[in-house]
Amino acid sequence: MSTKIAVIGGGSWATAIVKMLCNNCMDIGWWMRDKEQVHHIVKYGHNPKYLTGAELDSDNIKPSTDLKDVIGCADILIIATPSAFIHDTFKGMDLKGKKIVSAVKGIIPQTNEIPADYFQNSFGLNLDDFAIICGPCHAEEVAMERLSYLTIASQRTKLAQLVSRALSCRYISCTISQDVVGAEISAVLKNVYALAGGISHGLGYGDNFMAVLVSNAIQEIDRFINVVYPLERDVKLSAYLGDLLVTAYSPHSRNRSFGNMIGKGYSVKAIQQEMNMIAEGYYATSCIYELNREHKVSLPIADAVFSILYTGASARKVFENLAKKLS
Repeated sequence: MSTKIAVIGGGSWATAIVKMLCNNCMDIGWWMRDKEQVHHIVKYGHNPKYLTGAELDSDNIKPSTDLKDVIGCADILIIATPSAFIHDTFKGMDLKGKKIVSAVKGIIPQTNEIPADYFQNSFGLNLDDFAIICGPCHAEEVAMERLSYLTIASQRTKLAQLVSRALSCRYISCTISQDVVGAEISAVLKNVYALAGGISHGLGYGDNFMAVLVSNAIQEIDRFINVVYPLERDVKLSAYLGDLLVTAYSPHSRNRSFGNMIGKGYSVKAIQQEMNMIAEGYYATSCIYELNREHKVSLPIADAVFSILYTGASARKVFENLAKKLS
């Protein structure tokens, strides 16, 4: 494939994406902030900080801390940077003529926009030159080469097909979709509901309650994306329901783990120090709450998570009240 692809980000998801691309013997640009990380990857063929057991073909990877150079050498940029850092990372960068593929599962907090809107409004990107990578897929299972599924969504079918071919391999199966905005908002919301699932577990609620919680969560997702971006879609597909399920239930889920610790009584600050990772759902909860001031969709679970994280409300009391609203 003559198209040059670069991955932006140095964490678990970025590492998993690089591993997928390596399977197709591609030359891959890879930007990360940490010089020691770069040197280690070049010398030993694995990331010393994230998914350390994942073998990477260092002959095909060109890691660098020079973002401008990495962007300049690529046709397609796969963004795997946490949403909270995207605004500062790309400030002053020229993305003209680039195709952007977002692997971000969050909202840009500085502008309260999903990545599709952010890159359009901030860099003049045409939506036809934008795609997203949806789950259900955890980076940890990619590292172990366990069968995983991705949905590549883009309004331009050729772009979705190109990205799909680049990522597909023996253990990665890709399908394509045109529901860019709906799938992206769903990917944001599922992190909020994974927090709710974790909180319920931390409070001592069982599997029966969790099943009802997740059943109601997919209904909230359906209501919200149908108001924000009306389109004929089936939220039972894996890009929506599947991604919600794996994020809400999996022990690999940072958002579930974050919520679990909230339910056990830890403060947000203590959890962030303990996890040393970004739980996208924390920022997404506030952003969705603000967005919904305009749309006024009934989101009792998302509202409950907001009240716990941002108003200091008692998690136990909030969930006692929430339980009465679910059916």
